[in-house]
Amino acid sequence: MKEALAISLWLVSILFAAARAQEVGPRPGGHDAGERGGDVVKAGRSDVHRALSLFTHSENCVGCHNNLTTPAGEDVSIGSTWRSTMMANAARDPYWQAGVRRETIDHPSHAAEIQDECAACHMPMAQKISRASGRTGEVFAHLPIGRSSRSPLQALAADGVSCSVCHQIAPDGLGTRDSFNANFRLKATPPDGARMIFGPHRVDAGRKTIMRSVTGFVQAEAPHVKQSELCASCHTLITTAYGPGGEVVGSLPEQMNYQEWQHSDFNKEGRACQSCHMPVASGPIRAASVLGDARDTLATHVFVGGNAHMVRLLNRYRTELGVAALPAELEATARATARQLERDTAAMSVSTPVLTGSSTSLGARPTLSFDVEVRNLTGHKFPTGYPSRRTWLHATVRDEQGRVVFESGAIDDAGAIAGNDSDVDPLTFEPHYDRISRADQVQIYEPILGDRRGVPTTGLLTATQYLKDNRLLPRGFDKATADPEIGVYGDAARDADFIGGSDRVHYAVEVSGRGPYTVEVELRYQSIAYRWAHNLRRYDAPEPKRFVGYYEATSAGSSVVVAKATTRLESETR
Repeated sequence: MKEALAISLWLVSILFAAARAQEVGPRPGGHDAGERGGDVVKAGRSDVHRALSLFTHSENCVGCHNNLTTPAGEDVSIGSTWRSTMMANAARDPYWQAGVRRETIDHPSHAAEIQDECAACHMPMAQKISRASGRTGEVFAHLPIGRSSRSPLQALAADGVSCSVCHQIAPDGLGTRDSFNANFRLKATPPDGARMIFGPHRVDAGRKTIMRSVTGFVQAEAPHVKQSELCASCHTLITTAYGPGGEVVGSLPEQMNYQEWQHSDFNKEGRACQSCHMPVASGPIRAASVLGDARDTLATHVFVGGNAHMVRLLNRYRTELGVAALPAELEATARATARQLERDTAAMSVSTPVLTGSSTSLGARPTLSFDVEVRNLTGHKFPTGYPSRRTWLHATVRDEQGRVVFESGAIDDAGAIAGNDSDVDPLTFEPHYDRISRADQVQIYEPILGDRRGVPTTGLLTATQYLKDNRLLPRGFDKATADPEIGVYGDAARDADFIGGSDRVHYAVEVSGRGPYTVEVELRYQSIAYRWAHNLRRYDAPEPKRFVGYYEATSAGSSVVVAKATTRLESETR
């Protein structure tokens, strides 16, 4: 009886899904869907609505891929988990929207190609469909996302990095330079119009027939969906830099997550991106709620990364941004993101402090010396990805009364780090340190971009070089043999303590008061640094103005403590 009821409910869900599929767009047979995602073959068609058959909206997938639970009762539904991630909300990301507007203002003669390039990863379905129709991808034509009336193409644009994007990426050319910047390939549509959809498991003929009848897609087992090379197609971004007249002046390896991973022990150990960012749930468990096979494990679609701040910002402004995920789903994703940052990202230790010297009538103070070792637990640089991210050491020394007698790296409610040159003056930046002796010296692990004159910039399409890149290296990373595209730049390149997997910083600071002294060190992380947000202030356009307002309202919660360590000097023996 229960099985019959389940099947009845399933039939209702798939009939609804089929109806929704027809709303999103027709699926004509014989349409050549293409080859490269970035240069899809047009096959003589110019009607953008005909090309909608390349993809389907996530609503047509979740009917069967929700209501999934582990034996322990944990909800691991693919649809409801995915829709609260940054993948699902890639097009809604207000910081990305503000950044695209900024770049089109900075480089107006390249505005159309900038939108096309940015849409490739954040609105991939709309961009690929536009390319298939002989056009370029757009961004602002699809905004605002929360509009009450929208075209089928706008619906797909809003769906971000959706199910039928990743699961249609073909293995051809993955991991090669031609596939980067979202230039992945799609298989051509066969004459019967049934497009191939890739998954990690073997599929029996019966279930394959059912899925095709409901969605128009034909399942195929494909090991490449479990490999880092699939992720690399969008998470490797090499940008072109333009001068004030629109001329090309260089390029920048802006995001090189995959190449960093290749140069690490994680690659040698066979630990792919998915092993950390799609954590496995233990089974037996099904990937489909009705008629699904029981599997030993399920790769969850939570896509944990480093952006808890943005997920919570999306939740707070969900109505304005047209967010579809429920508040509880977004908060669950934010908590999962913070949990991974706190448990699996970095570790640190502090040596036993040593006190030397003594107070004198001339104002000299004793010096407290200690070392801090930070270890990167990830398979790429930390932080990696978009260059607005930074992590830093917040070190505090307290005397026997608990009074702060030294502090370096405190963050204020505006999201600025005390002592950081860049947060005060956009034309300067904090260097890498091997030794710290003053409160205004802060060890910040970050990329600093420079234009062709060597001036710091947060303009992605103005930058041609790294003035500083001391992001923590993954275990096994040899900075001496690393390709320049993933190199170490600035003083960290010459620091013998800055090596693959770790960095050691030596503190020797003057202290007052009486001991015993307590040393507390935090490694804090921020996905959008103060300077990267506030450099948008000068742009008189709605998207930058809106995001600066969002940032100012949420900046007090913009950082996360990734790791911490405490030690105490019990004796004042000098």
